[in-house]
Amino acid sequence: MSSLPPSPKPAPSAETRGFIYAGSAYLIWGCLFPLLMKLVAHIPSAEVIAHRVIWAVPIAAIVVLWLGRTADIRAALQSPRTLLMATVTAAAVTVNWGVYVWAISVNRTVEAALGYYINPLVTVAIGALIMGEKLDRLQLVAIALATIGVALVAIETGGLPWISLLLAFSFAIYGFLRKTLPIGPSQGFFLETMILLIPALPYVIWLAATGQGHFLAGSASDTFWLLVCGPATAAPLLLYGFGAKLLRITTIGIMQYIVPTGLFLLAVFVFGEPFGWHRAIAFAFIWVALIIYTASLLMKRRALTELPLTPASS
Repeated sequence: MSSLPPSPKPAPSAETRGFIYAGSAYLIWGCLFPLLMKLVAHIPSAEVIAHRVIWAVPIAAIVVLWLGRTADIRAALQSPRTLLMATVTAAAVTVNWGVYVWAISVNRTVEAALGYYINPLVTVAIGALIMGEKLDRLQLVAIALATIGVALVAIETGGLPWISLLLAFSFAIYGFLRKTLPIGPSQGFFLETMILLIPALPYVIWLAATGQGHFLAGSASDTFWLLVCGPATAAPLLLYGFGAKLLRITTIGIMQYIVPTGLFLLAVFVFGEPFGWHRAIAFAFIWVALIIYTASLLMKRRALTELPLTPASS
């Protein structure tokens, strides 16, 4: 008797694929990208940001063409409102990129990690202040504990941790505004990078003309790593966009802690940045705040899944 052919393996579920996409994005952001930024730490942050934009544009364009979304780009270019909104989101993400790159280059990665730890709580607070969303008791407690943690860092450093706050607020504002942009994630990223290309390309040309640039004029490694900045910028954003569509917001909310955890571990154990007991206490407050915030998310998700079905009204 002839043996039956092996049955095909079942395709991964949508949630599994979303977990892989989003998880890959977070690992790149939290573990690989900081290492890349260390390799170009001797290059001015503005030049690094400009090359992130320039070399991300062709990748974003290829993705838009592959998805067949060029009509969305044409429509956006013909809409002054969409262009204005995309310009604002591009400005917000540029601030975030610039502070992030600079913080790593000057050995202040711990502060960057703090910023991304408190970002979810800043997002919740912005939602309450701007959108009038109601906060439950656990969320209020989490925000209060995070505020204490930030205050302790301020006392320890003798001033507000502006790097952490700027990273948290710029990314929260970007996320809030990005939701209102009437265009998909891939198309939106392409539109934002095209807008940022307008100042980035002349700036890099000016650097080359005045002998201040590192691309082609510097070492071969400088040129290579500046080129890598493009795919390192585009890939995680696109992966995250695909993953977020397939995952529950609760799952995304928990997974986002991968980024600051990766930054924190690299800062302390690889980059050798100081982390004394003052900061340990401050971070403890913030970690407890995040545990409480996550518990609030899980409880809301469970409450939604346990709601009884009611007959539709006629």
